[in-house]
Amino acid sequence: MKPEAAKRLRLLASALSVLVVIALLMVGWFYWRMRASLPQLDGESRLAGLDATVTIERDALGVPTIRGQNRREVARGLGWLHAQDRYFQMDLLRRSAAGELAELFGKRVLPRDRATRMHGFRKLAEQVVAQLPATDRAILEAYAAGVNAGLAASPSRPFEYLLLSVKPEPWRPEDTFLVTFAMTLDLQDETGRYERTLMTLRDHYGMESVAFFNPLTSPADAALDGTTAPLPAVPSAKVVDLRGRKLAARDVDRLVGPAPHEVSRLAPGGSSDRRWSWSGGAAKSEHDRIDNFPFPARAAEAVLGSNAFALAGNRTASGVALLANDMHLDHGVPNVWYRASFEYPAPDAAAGAAPRKVTGATLPGTPLVVAGSNGRIAWGFTNACADVGDVVVVETLPGISTWYTAPGHPEGLKLVNRKEKIRVKGGADVDVDYTWTIWGPIVGQNDRGLPLALRWTAHDPAATNLRLRELEDANDVSEAVKVAHVAGMPVQNFNVADSAGDIAWTIAGRLPQRVGYDGRLPVSWAFGDRKWEGFLPPERVPVVTTKPPAGPAGGEGPASANEIRAGSGAIWSANQRHVGGDSLKLIGDGDYSRPYRAAQIRDDLAALQQASPRDLLGVQLDDRALFLAPWHKLLMDTLTPVATNQNRARTTLRSFAEKWEGRASVDAVSYRLVREFRSTLYARVFGAIFAPCIESNPNFQWADLYLEPAIWALVRERPAHLLNPEFSSWDAVLLAAVDDLITQLDKQGVKLPQANWGWRNTARIRHPFGNLIPEWASYWLNMPADPLPGDTDMPRVQGPTHGASERLIVSPGREHEGIFHMPCGQSAHPLSPYYRAGHSAWVRGEPSPFLPGPMQHTLRLVP
Repeated sequence: MKPEAAKRLRLLASALSVLVVIALLMVGWFYWRMRASLPQLDGESRLAGLDATVTIERDALGVPTIRGQNRREVARGLGWLHAQDRYFQMDLLRRSAAGELAELFGKRVLPRDRATRMHGFRKLAEQVVAQLPATDRAILEAYAAGVNAGLAASPSRPFEYLLLSVKPEPWRPEDTFLVTFAMTLDLQDETGRYERTLMTLRDHYGMESVAFFNPLTSPADAALDGTTAPLPAVPSAKVVDLRGRKLAARDVDRLVGPAPHEVSRLAPGGSSDRRWSWSGGAAKSEHDRIDNFPFPARAAEAVLGSNAFALAGNRTASGVALLANDMHLDHGVPNVWYRASFEYPAPDAAAGAAPRKVTGATLPGTPLVVAGSNGRIAWGFTNACADVGDVVVVETLPGISTWYTAPGHPEGLKLVNRKEKIRVKGGADVDVDYTWTIWGPIVGQNDRGLPLALRWTAHDPAATNLRLRELEDANDVSEAVKVAHVAGMPVQNFNVADSAGDIAWTIAGRLPQRVGYDGRLPVSWAFGDRKWEGFLPPERVPVVTTKPPAGPAGGEGPASANEIRAGSGAIWSANQRHVGGDSLKLIGDGDYSRPYRAAQIRDDLAALQQASPRDLLGVQLDDRALFLAPWHKLLMDTLTPVATNQNRARTTLRSFAEKWEGRASVDAVSYRLVREFRSTLYARVFGAIFAPCIESNPNFQWADLYLEPAIWALVRERPAHLLNPEFSSWDAVLLAAVDDLITQLDKQGVKLPQANWGWRNTARIRHPFGNLIPEWASYWLNMPADPLPGDTDMPRVQGPTHGASERLIVSPGREHEGIFHMPCGQSAHPLSPYYRAGHSAWVRGEPSPFLPGPMQHTLRLVP
């Protein structure tokens, strides 16, 4: 080698050596800073404001037991723990509700902030804090002080802030309610989209089509009161007639079913217009598709909801009522919930009495146990799908579009312009204007060009409070139901069991009291004959219970007007319609889930007479595909010898599809094929029917409609006037759906022997920053990519990025027999031993204890 070349090589080697050393130093510095931010597990830490020492013991999974002298001190200790283990999660939750994410991530998340700022939740949260009673405010302030102390006690800020080069902002009492509003945004329709979808359907095809394509009550319903109704007749050609209609190229494109995991308005049971939650999810504003950075996108088939069910004491092995709850949310790292157990003296307890013990799932950012047990009652929730928001047609004055008619204002009212300033990291502040009425913000317009305003319970500060905390003091289902009716929270199905053996279902949260209309479709409030008169009084909220009402001398009295007896000793809640008749009119229609999951749970429970916690875990893990069994038969009937002889790929498809596994197991090939055949047929049939609706209203979401009864009526009756005009017969449409399925698999590069459900349903449970680093290096932030059994229309709800955020099974007073597991671990710190602790039990569905196990670490928070 020439001397000059050798010299250049030595210089290059020296430069590379220096770069390697610098890189190693940077990695070492970052690792050192990360180690410094690990949560403290043992020893002592000073916490200002304490009246006495708070003791925190952790078990092998990192689950803490917090012991304090009163509930306020326990809240302070919980805040300290939440800050140490989950502060970045809490910060994102409050910022997502306040529309302040751009302060962390810059202009890329501006569309999300613009969409959220419309609601003004930060100012609303401040109003909620101001109206709290003294006891609740003291608990909230103690919690906030604990959060800030826990954050300050760490020698280094959480690693996410190191990567973002920002300092975490302090926690304020109102931030707890921003966390509540973040959950509200994730669980409810914040733009009135569902109601506007029904409006568009009515405007194009009339009320007859609304009743057929989106029945509120159907033959397959699994309501607690047993109500069902026959499906209305197929709309006649006078109502909908596709014959002679020519589809535009863009309409033809809409007919092909979505690829797996793709967010699409065409996916039955899915939606692209959901707000982001901590655990990730697709979202879009009225005019902008929101970039999900840095959060994972929600799969199209994800259905927000949950399961909860209970058996009365006469149906269990112990004689004590038994409750199960698995709340379905988007998956992310860390998990939504943080497990904890509280111990503190009851305010009125005698000296030497056993302390009050409350165990369950807390939500970081709040001082409450959301679902759990206090030894006398156990409770859990599912999304109620109640109608808590109405779209109001704003009657503008003739020739003056900025003024509108309102009751009590004969001269009219002027539309109000609300200004918001969004701070943007690395850029200039952005000013955004929102138009408001006395009823709420403008969210769109109808076919007459009139503005549409959203009246939503979440905009009323009286609908939010901390009274859910009172469940910790409830002694039986009757007391618990009273708490649920005044709790200020996102409206939920409340399911409760008590140690005396009784169970109950009701609605938790505040429902609007409507006058003059049912709330299902937009109406004008201009003349005062249609309106809300505050909230529905608690005594009118429907209740289903096994507990007889108290009568004279301790005997049984007559049932209240709002109560229904649960004669079977079972209740089941899976986001379906729970009651009918007058009770349904009070709750309204907020887009209920299909009833098939609820029906399968109901039937599973009917087979249990002396049930144990493991029996109810078996119900939670039931992945039998009863819903798709008729679809398997339809696919086999479609793949006739004539059809398969015409196309070799159809022959191959049939050979794999005919081996029906009957469940959504990870090795099931036929299940996946049948499921995707259903999706492609939906797209072929309903894409053509609803093309005009989408054309006039780009936010029209036929995925929000309950179309299953309609598709079977169409396949059975095969009306010519509802046939996709691209085809000459219904047989041709069915075969086109089969061919779409084959094409879809080809595009994915999937060979049929490998096209099993586990390949399709592989976990993608990621940290918010997990998408920012190479896949090969992401293992230290993300959970393993495990194939997962389960799907949407069965008890074991599971998708790659969505499913059971926990599984809880417990009898109050027998918590030692209970079961609890959840994805991810307690800590959000990747170097913590509790980052993944317990995750594998959730993946495999293995029972793990509800109560914290033996102590492994003890920390004392001292005044």
